[in-house]
Amino acid sequence: MSKPKIRFKGYEEDWEQRKLGDVTELKSASRVHKGEWTDSGVPFFRSSDVMAAINGTTNEKAYISEELYEKLSNASGKLEEGDVLVTGGGSVGNPYIVPNNEPLYTKDADLLWIKNQGRFYPYFLYEYFFSPTFRIYLSSISHVGTIAHYTITQLSETPISLPDIEEQIKVGEYFESLDRLITLHQRKCEETKKLKKYMLQKMFPQNGKRVPEIRFAGFTDDWEQRKLENIVEVCSGRDYKHLEAGNIPVYGTGGYMLSVSEALSYDVDAIGIGRKGTIDKPYILKAPFWTVDTLFYCICKEGHNLNFVYDIFQNINWKAMDESTGVPSLSKTTINKVKTLIPSYLEQEKIGKYFSCLDKLITLHQRKYEELQKIKKFMLQNMFI
Repeated sequence: MSKPKIRFKGYEEDWEQRKLGDVTELKSASRVHKGEWTDSGVPFFRSSDVMAAINGTTNEKAYISEELYEKLSNASGKLEEGDVLVTGGGSVGNPYIVPNNEPLYTKDADLLWIKNQGRFYPYFLYEYFFSPTFRIYLSSISHVGTIAHYTITQLSETPISLPDIEEQIKVGEYFESLDRLITLHQRKCEETKKLKKYMLQKMFPQNGKRVPEIRFAGFTDDWEQRKLENIVEVCSGRDYKHLEAGNIPVYGTGGYMLSVSEALSYDVDAIGIGRKGTIDKPYILKAPFWTVDTLFYCICKEGHNLNFVYDIFQNINWKAMDESTGVPSLSKTTINKVKTLIPSYLEQEKIGKYFSCLDKLITLHQRKYEELQKIKKFMLQNMFI
């Protein structure tokens, strides 16, 4: 087949099947020894830098001197805007587009260099390296499921189907827009998580104080100390295997498991906290629900706001209360004895609502991120050959 399943309107010509080495010039840089790295100068790019760019993380920077850069570039040439680098070591076969003409040098066999020379649209080639076609090829030249190196010879032999440059631009720009959206929701999700973590520290009393550093206007009273046994009723989960299939969700420490015909709580929401296994990931359980015997469910007593108490549970260092030398464990007694500080119910409501809104934002961005990832995966399968 020489046509993709999904194309932009107006494009009908077959794609040309080539090998990368026949399309454009492939190169690798001259060797730079670690002793030649410097604290500043010309950025020295490695496979770990490419992976950091793909994953949106940071990586410790490396540099070489301008003098060494000029010397090596005279022999190997200089990277130019639109060239594509591909990891040849570490996590192999991952791409990076050179963003501009500023000086940049790369680690020899660690990064393979595809010269653009106007032969391809950079983002089209970039996305090709994420396509099933390329990943299948990479797997076919690997050994026992892994590949230590992706060589310049293997890069040269890599099969690729190319449309004309106009269609390449259309496809590349589509995926570029999709990647921007994915990055946006990923960043918003992480930023909101960081904000929540910060506010959980600032809106709850710390270091023996009776009031938090940040409060809603109109609240000035000290918070009162109480044990969790005065705030929640800790209930045990039970085995569900005797139940028939139904529409009542069953939860374990890892979240939803399946659905059954009966509930432990039909109309009262609760907080789930692990009895055994994962003991430091509390979450809200919406009624009706059933929990397995490794998950406690904690029902708020009168005068306590569920969302606020959930925030308290997130602030507790549950791992420090682990009662086992093997699989992490908590008991009802341990949970009940935990001391915390509580404000008035009205202030509980305000704080609980604030963090509930943050949780909804986090869930929204996470869901959008996952949906866009699924769309990208589908389109990579159908817009490349």
